[in-house]
Amino acid sequence: MQATHSTLRRRFGLALLSGAALLMTSGASFADTAVRTIKIATSAESKPLSWGAIGVEPQGYEPDVLKAINAKLPQYKFQMVGAADIAQETGLVTGKYDMATGGFYTNPARSKQFLIPATPMGASLMKIYSHKGSNINGMKDLVGKNIVPVTAGGGVYKFVNQWQQDNTGYKIDIKASSAGIPYPDRLKEVQSGKYDALILPSNLGEQTVIDNQKLDIVASEPVSINNTYVLIHRSAENQALNDDINKVLIELKADGTLDKLAQKWFGEDVVKYMK
Repeated sequence: MQATHSTLRRRFGLALLSGAALLMTSGASFADTAVRTIKIATSAESKPLSWGAIGVEPQGYEPDVLKAINAKLPQYKFQMVGAADIAQETGLVTGKYDMATGGFYTNPARSKQFLIPATPMGASLMKIYSHKGSNINGMKDLVGKNIVPVTAGGGVYKFVNQWQQDNTGYKIDIKASSAGIPYPDRLKEVQSGKYDALILPSNLGEQTVIDNQKLDIVASEPVSINNTYVLIHRSAENQALNDDINKVLIELKADGTLDKLAQKWFGEDVVKYMK
């Protein structure tokens, strides 16, 4: 029997509705699966490298680099949260976080435990902070000087001890402490003359404190340089994430983005030191 025009219109309308529903369903399914949320632990209290407590959007150099990376990788949605240093690596091991940034260096243990993109996201410049006119320009100038105690087992402590092993002709008196004195207070102790010098990575905002407090303190040229890296939870699924981030970091270094962000947050050219 030949279908009437009315019947044909009804059938055509139903077909359109079915097609639209199918497209909407597949579109929703695609949206649900295409974008993967990446949970990232950032340093909570290392201004201007990174800071921002839980519930507050992290700010600083590393969060800005992460945003620049995410802008080039729409298949991911980066979700950042500030976390204490010890909580970052613990959460990364357990899979609570997919990634972590906090001025991390590489070492054999971390390379075995985590995925680490080959391209660094920044550089940590170890410098000596001393009073103007002290003529302290390098590590050898610290012989016989009273140095601000450094965190026991921390990066500065390890660096100084390694330097001492490599330069046995120079004896530097360095004390370890677990007091956790904020670095602005340490700078003031150098200013007051309590100590002759302070050794710290320059990406913690020392120059901002010096400028704001009008301290008569100067920083040496870098006495040690270490690349800093993104750490990624080791899993088969995250291998693609590792490769994607490495590719984008190469691009961000080449197009000047990393340099621009380093100038914004640190006020100095850090990228040129990246090895």
